[in-house]
Amino acid sequence: MKLSELQNLDFQNVGGWPLPVKIFFMLLLLVGILIAGYYVDTQDQRVTLEQEQKKQVTHLATIEEKQKKAANLEPLKLQMKEMQQSFGDMLKQLPSRTEVAGLLVDISQTGLAAGLEFKLFKPSNEVPSEYYAELPIQISVIGNYHEFGEFISGIAALPRIVTTHNITIAAGAKKATQGKKGQAPVAEEPALVMTATAKTYRALDEEEYAAEAKKASQAKKAKGGQKK
Repeated sequence: MKLSELQNLDFQNVGGWPLPVKIFFMLLLLVGILIAGYYVDTQDQRVTLEQEQKKQVTHLATIEEKQKKAANLEPLKLQMKEMQQSFGDMLKQLPSRTEVAGLLVDISQTGLAAGLEFKLFKPSNEVPSEYYAELPIQISVIGNYHEFGEFISGIAALPRIVTTHNITIAAGAKKATQGKKGQAPVAEEPALVMTATAKTYRALDEEEYAAEAKKASQAKKAKGGQKK
């Protein structure tokens, strides 16, 4: 087919075109329809497919993570049970309200047994928490490093939980050395002053526990309302 024949085609009489020309234009029309269909519909579907594939990857990762958690559920339950048991044992080590006075005496006696001289032994107000009440005790004692260490070790060895915080040691006045029985101190030696906060903890009784739980619940609700 010559180029001149293509130029002389009558578009108003397509039926009169040569067969090869008809086939060519039909193929050309088909290609045009396919291209148009791709851009009109198929391309959007490909974009949607890619988005769904990305979502699938995310969902699969989430499922895999949940499967790992499910597989570790029983060990986690066992660990939680052990933690609850440990927490219960620790609560049993906390003195009741009636035992706190005796514990304070034990702490002071531990310091005296270590050879320390008390300048200050001042229990502060209790600080209630959800499960227990914290009782800070401001302490200031005169002694030496060995006596301080013996005192801290003695506190740690008490059957009840006592912790020490904010320990500072500074040079202080000279400390008298005790002479023989019935005699006045015979010498003075350089001494140090240790200040610290000892904290002991008391288990809440049922009424106190209920009050603290109610307070915590109200605070949580108030915080949630502020976020909204």
